[in-house]
Amino acid sequence: MKRLRKTEKQGLHPLMTYVLLIVCSIVLSGFLQILDTQATFYKINTVTLDLLPETEIVNSLFSISGIKYIFTSTVSNFANFTVLSNLIIILMGISIMDKSGFLQTAITLTTKKLQKKTLTFIFVLICVLSSVFGNLSYLIFIPLGALLFYYGKRNPAIGIIASFAALSCGSSINVIFTSSDSGLLAYTKLAAQTVNSSYTINSLAFVFIMLVAVLLVSYIITIVTENIIVKKLPKYEFSETELEEDIVTKGEKRGMLYACGSALIYLVIFIYNIIPGLPLSGALLDNSQVAYIDKLFSVNSFFSNGFVFIVTMLFIILGLFYGIGYKSIKNHKDFCDDLGHSLDGIGNMLVMIFLASAFISIFKQTNIGNVVVAFIGDIIANSGFNGLPLIIIVFIGVAVCTLFVPSSQLKWYMLSSTVIPIMMEAEMTPAFAQIVFRFAETSTMNITPLLAYFIVYIAFLEKYNQSDKKVNLFESIKYQLPYSIIIGLTMLVLLAVWYIIGLPLGVSSFPTI
Repeated sequence: MKRLRKTEKQGLHPLMTYVLLIVCSIVLSGFLQILDTQATFYKINTVTLDLLPETEIVNSLFSISGIKYIFTSTVSNFANFTVLSNLIIILMGISIMDKSGFLQTAITLTTKKLQKKTLTFIFVLICVLSSVFGNLSYLIFIPLGALLFYYGKRNPAIGIIASFAALSCGSSINVIFTSSDSGLLAYTKLAAQTVNSSYTINSLAFVFIMLVAVLLVSYIITIVTENIIVKKLPKYEFSETELEEDIVTKGEKRGMLYACGSALIYLVIFIYNIIPGLPLSGALLDNSQVAYIDKLFSVNSFFSNGFVFIVTMLFIILGLFYGIGYKSIKNHKDFCDDLGHSLDGIGNMLVMIFLASAFISIFKQTNIGNVVVAFIGDIIANSGFNGLPLIIIVFIGVAVCTLFVPSSQLKWYMLSSTVIPIMMEAEMTPAFAQIVFRFAETSTMNITPLLAYFIVYIAFLEKYNQSDKKVNLFESIKYQLPYSIIIGLTMLVLLAVWYIIGLPLGVSSFPTI
């Protein structure tokens, strides 16, 4: 008998994985409602500071009303899914930078003398610090990470995996006080004042420990990437032309001069408009806010609402003027064609985003995530732990909550009224409680498919996949697990050391009262 040729085992296609997740969410919601699954957390009355119990229950979608919700809301949820619209706009800017030759020249000029690990560390550090710009960073640095490693003659998947790890794990740590930190700080103050009505905290309360965390996380991601991820990935095949040594010509240098000059003018105008107090300045700020970070990133801020377009215009200017200087863009037809270069073959990505948006909206509607957070808050409240065991249980609890509710604001709204009074009773400061919360998020934010930008990570892995085997959701999570485990353990050790020694968290801020 002829031996049958062994075929490569195919994993579950990511589209089918999301379909199964949707079905499981619907069925599980029905089952949990039959069991009358619910949990209670305490919200704070902002006037009286009283703790008011609020019960979270599971909403069953395994019913006629649930099916109606799915059919009537899926299209509108997809249309309003900001990941989709923002990604398309950003890709237009990246398209012209790439097709005109700007990115290849810029990467060659800035990286050709750097060692691989040094380049990876610098890129990862930039990704971690970019959390100050919010979720838009995912749409900028994941595609740019792929191109950075591609033009560096390395597997683009390395850049995609490393950038997503840095962006998601780094979303909760930054030396710069972000708009997200400002929102969390409001809940921290409120919860602390239920115990001590005179409690105050400043925006520099976390700066020292955050600086250490940023450098540690960046270093860990670099080491894991170069020593684990690179070895797991298959060799990337380049054509002979692509492997030729990049030599920057006079024309390319002229293009870079045009691009940098025009971008500098654009940035000067832009930066002037986010500086308050100067003549005719501050036009992009929400001047109804008090704190500068809120003026910059509030819901009504022109800067916040128009940031995607602002960044895209910067990219277009860089690509356009480089193309004019280098003469890779000779007329309006070249310019228009270059704008759509990265959007070629985007159909599969759109289908992935559609199913991801459907899964996220359906899971949120079931309210399972909120019930899990309230339930874990109750476990923490009744744990009876003190000192290091209390820090560990809060850390693990928040890490688990993040898998079901990636939103920092929602989790802390539900947990702060429980976690902060308990930690204050254990002689720990509210500032330290918020740090424990933020560090715990870093360990699991990168492995939850409920994070809206997780699908962008999968989509770009698939875009640069040269194998016949599709990149599935579980494989993409497997790439992130080493980062999650090592960062989680490191952050927990860092917290323990800081607590035991009593080092200042920031300006006039300590772990213990």
